[in-house]
Amino acid sequence: MQAQAVTINKRQGQNQYYEEPIASGVRPLEMMRIPAGTFLMGSPEDELKRIDRGGPQHEVRVPQFFMAKYSVTQAQWRAVAEMSPVERKLKIDPSRFKGADRPVERVSWEDAVEFCARLSAHTGRPYRLPSEAEWEYACRAGTTTPFHFGETITTDLANYCGQDRTINKTKYSGSYGDGPKGEYREETTPVDHFDIANAFGLCDMHGNVLEWCQDILHDSYEGAPTDGSAWMTYGDDEYHILRGGSWDFNPRACRSARRDYAQPGNRDTTIGFRVVSAPPGSIT
Repeated sequence: MQAQAVTINKRQGQNQYYEEPIASGVRPLEMMRIPAGTFLMGSPEDELKRIDRGGPQHEVRVPQFFMAKYSVTQAQWRAVAEMSPVERKLKIDPSRFKGADRPVERVSWEDAVEFCARLSAHTGRPYRLPSEAEWEYACRAGTTTPFHFGETITTDLANYCGQDRTINKTKYSGSYGDGPKGEYREETTPVDHFDIANAFGLCDMHGNVLEWCQDILHDSYEGAPTDGSAWMTYGDDEYHILRGGSWDFNPRACRSARRDYAQPGNRDTTIGFRVVSAPPGSIT
């Protein structure tokens, strides 16, 4: 299918985006322009609750791309899941927490890749999962703090577990640094529940659902690409990277630099995804 020209709009005088229609009555994908730039990927050694897998920090140059403002919703998922398969079948309604504008969850990495393939075939534009570098660069949006909000986070800003818990004899705090404790909603929220965007116009980058990235797992960033591309070689190909934390995670797991992982066939109520694109053809 030939891609139709996309019109770049401006939001609040600074964020540029285009809308990708999927189906009648379904929220279009709002694809935010993420400008090219260089950033320090990973967490500094003195960041609170840092783990070794989040380092060493290294400079990465990221080319321009477009990223969806929100995680893929259940309505968007259903519309694409009803399209013709490319490589594999998809469940029409996999999520536990039902709601058209809630993020789709219980989707595997393989499912997310199939979604992108079907969306690409439908629109004529190349959609895919973000590389891990693209995800962190887009999440940070020029910040160097643990969260794009700043040094800490609250449950008024994001959906995560704001209560202290002990799991398998390990204690997890409901607060981060000097931040307060808060709610534990015990479920996802609609993707626009908070609608507090970072400087690139992206929402829900901390909490709600983990998001699949292209990359396979490596124990550190030693030898990682520095051009923003996905790291797909010489790692543990039984696992793929997840980013962003979730509704069931404590705040330390929702940091911009936090790296989680799962097997590519894993489906869990904490896991969703968002898409990226580099539209070809005419952009006005």
